[in-house]
Amino acid sequence: QFPLMSKSRKISRMLAEQDEQRPPGQPRRRRRGSSGGNAEEHAAPAAAAETEIEEAEEEDGDEEQLQVSMEDGKSYRITFPDFPGGPGTFEAAAKFCYGVRVELTPWNVAPLRCAAEYLEMTEEHSEDNLAARAEAYLSQAVLRHPGEATKALKSCEDLLPHAEELGIVARCVEAIAARSSATSRSWFGDLAVLGLHMYKRVMAAMAAREDVRTEALEGCLVSYAKATLPGLSRSMRWRRASAPVSSEVEQRDLLEAVVASLPADKGSGSVVTAKFLFALLRTAHILRASDAARAAIERKAATQLEQATVEDVLIPSYSGAAETLYDVDCVERVVRHFLAEEEVGEDEASSSAAITEEEAAARTTASRPSAVAMTQVGKLVDNYLAEVASDANLKPAKFCELALAMPDHARIYDDGVYRAVDIYLKAHPRLTTEERDRVCGVVDCRKLTVEACTHAAQNERLPLRAVLQVLFFEQLQLRRAITGTLLASTASPRARHPQPQPAAAAVRHAAGPSEAWRTTTVQESQTLRLDMDGMRTRVQGLERECSSMRRAIKKIDGRGGTASPSSASSPDAAAPAGWRSRYRCKFSTQVCDSQARDAVVSRASRMGMSP
Repeated sequence: QFPLMSKSRKISRMLAEQDEQRPPGQPRRRRRGSSGGNAEEHAAPAAAAETEIEEAEEEDGDEEQLQVSMEDGKSYRITFPDFPGGPGTFEAAAKFCYGVRVELTPWNVAPLRCAAEYLEMTEEHSEDNLAARAEAYLSQAVLRHPGEATKALKSCEDLLPHAEELGIVARCVEAIAARSSATSRSWFGDLAVLGLHMYKRVMAAMAAREDVRTEALEGCLVSYAKATLPGLSRSMRWRRASAPVSSEVEQRDLLEAVVASLPADKGSGSVVTAKFLFALLRTAHILRASDAARAAIERKAATQLEQATVEDVLIPSYSGAAETLYDVDCVERVVRHFLAEEEVGEDEASSSAAITEEEAAARTTASRPSAVAMTQVGKLVDNYLAEVASDANLKPAKFCELALAMPDHARIYDDGVYRAVDIYLKAHPRLTTEERDRVCGVVDCRKLTVEACTHAAQNERLPLRAVLQVLFFEQLQLRRAITGTLLASTASPRARHPQPQPAAAAVRHAAGPSEAWRTTTVQESQTLRLDMDGMRTRVQGLERECSSMRRAIKKIDGRGGTASPSSASSPDAAAPAGWRSRYRCKFSTQVCDSQARDAVVSRASRMGMSP
């Protein structure tokens, strides 16, 4: 028993107390202890004593017991009911007492430090004791690196309240927060081993420090979420082996804790990306998170909406009450949160009369989405509408609400939304005339490209009124293009009618490079005249066709009054099925695919005009 007594004041005191309380002539007893995970060590006397240790099952509980039997009949039994760290830690501490070399690691230093405090293995009792050894390793090797401190903090979860009383938990948390910005991001994945309680403490400590960069905070957040929430990734292939699968309730608590740790500002977008935020939103729907948590994710996702892709925003409807395949309401809320930023920027700009124009412009730029971001979101919404348009359960009102949510300046051309309308009309052939007109009304025919106008004029799914609008605006665009070309050609009369020059100047002019320029100008003018003649011919043909269609419409309207009641609900149905072919509108129908050709090209180049 001397090695144990020489290093542990507690064991020495307990053995001395048993000697004082032992009656004389007590028979020799064997040690009996439980085998339920508690460690047992024997104490050996000097040279003339013999120690016997025997393990046996006992129904009296899970207490650490140490019984020493001596040849002189004396027997000692020591019980440790709340020993920190369990049998493995007790065994390592006992080996240290016997002089066996014990290797310290980030995983066992906290348990051994708590065991040393429990057994009173301090410097006051014996020099170079376990408490001092563990404390030195903890300070010099563990707390200097956040990854090692994270491992020690994880081991403290089974040492409460001993580790908390010794300050090990607070020191590990502070070490992680203090060194999170100064080191690389390779240790962020180590946070996945922490439980929810310790994770919250670490994130709170990092957020409270002013020297912690936002990127470090976001990196810890994303790494922990990806490792602990199995539903965060659609592929479900990336997962740390050290993170066990939690129950649905635990996963919901983890998700809400991650949401609460999201930075309030927009951030850089390089760590907490739009893909991560929409994946978090999809997981929140799967786990049935609280409305507050889902609303917080939607507002945060709106700040990164211009970086999202169609795949990101395709969130399935997990509610049994929803009829549509995808959650269109959720996407519409995110879009309106995005647009609310612009309204806030406009209000701030209008209420800043007392400040300078430069300050007002700076505030507006910082608070509202840029024109590029607005255009990107407009394309995203159009592509999303094209994806969900084929859903038979998507109501026309919901389709129109999302299409009209974007302002006019969000779309340079309406080819994308026209494509979505075309797909929707093809997937919903039983729409009433009023519903068809309402769906087609989301398209601004004045903002269609030549390719989209050509397709719309041949699209039999469109109402007749929409086709006439397309033809009218196409003709108007051609007239404007011709007018602009004429103005450009008459802007330089000197090029077409050179003024007479003095003789010397004429000689210099003829001898210089301007002669080649004059020849080129004359050739371009001739080419322009030929192009204009062809354009006039095309415009006259369109005018004749438009006049023919007007006469045809008048004939159809004249016969519409005698239509049967069954066809009165659909004006298009009242017209003969082959009205297009009868009135010189022999077009074939196909699904519009003008979205892929949305590049901004000059109108002159589209019409085949020379520069």
